[in-house]
Amino acid sequence: MRDAGATEVAIILGSLYPEKVREYYGDGSSFGMRLEYIHQGEPKGLAQAVGLAKDFVGKDPFVVYLGDNLLKGGIAAHARAFTSAKPDAMVLLSKVTEPQRFGVAKFDAQGNLEALIEKPKNPPSPFALVGVYFLTPVIFDAIAHLKPSWRGELEITDAIQSLLTSGRKVTHSFVEGWWKDTGTIGDILDSNRLVLDDKMEVSISGTVEKGAIVEGRVRIGEGAVVTGNSVVRGPVHVGPNTIIGPNAYVGPYTSIGLDCKIANSEIESSVILDHVEILNAGKRITDSIIGSYSKIIGGDERPAGYRLILGEQSTVKV
Repeated sequence: MRDAGATEVAIILGSLYPEKVREYYGDGSSFGMRLEYIHQGEPKGLAQAVGLAKDFVGKDPFVVYLGDNLLKGGIAAHARAFTSAKPDAMVLLSKVTEPQRFGVAKFDAQGNLEALIEKPKNPPSPFALVGVYFLTPVIFDAIAHLKPSWRGELEITDAIQSLLTSGRKVTHSFVEGWWKDTGTIGDILDSNRLVLDDKMEVSISGTVEKGAIVEGRVRIGEGAVVTGNSVVRGPVHVGPNTIIGPNAYVGPYTSIGLDCKIANSEIESSVILDHVEILNAGKRITDSIIGSYSKIIGGDERPAGYRLILGEQSTVKV
């Protein structure tokens, strides 16, 4: 959103750990933006969440970006298309193999957007709604007249459909490249691989000691150290002040946060958040997500391998 030109952002907070969101993003100055926070309370649908931002938006056009969506190349090109065409709303669409799992676009004979259908049994097209919506304040009146769906929620697709029905100008833009809706553990790991493939370049700001092996596209943050007798094979991201080694192996498609310690252990194709310790873990850890401040500490028994999904401040003795 910043790269698309947004300078003011309101984050709608749910009931699950809102303080973690505030702690991470702060006032937005580290991102070159100004942030406000709006508490949703009891969640009653995406349209309800959007409606809470009415005072924040005022009379300006705006973009709604669902936090679990990831698009290659971001949204800057779509923002320019929206600004140029000046519709009342613009949706992003991506071709998918299972459109029945999503909101789906229906087109008329001329290729214009005719309808939006939520999770249809017989999809009218393979184009799913991406969780990014370019809108103008006319959406708030549409939201005010919505009735809850069968799920008991106010649906943003219903609000945009009401704009279409009333003759408002609603356009669409197709997403080129990949799009991920990171709703599952597998989606997060897939997204990690996609981002590392797409974004990772060689960047060594930390220290690679004599005897250590660093191969491929590896980013080593400031203050991080790869000690002798350790191997890092990219694409890999190693955060600031993290120590890899001694006798550690970090394999491809691994992202490691800041202030971590990995010693006498092997890991690959995983996401390791901040302040994690993995010590003497024995066999290789793969396809795992390890929450902040977790510890994995080896013992005497050595299983063939691990697959771990750990929340914050976990401790596992293996």
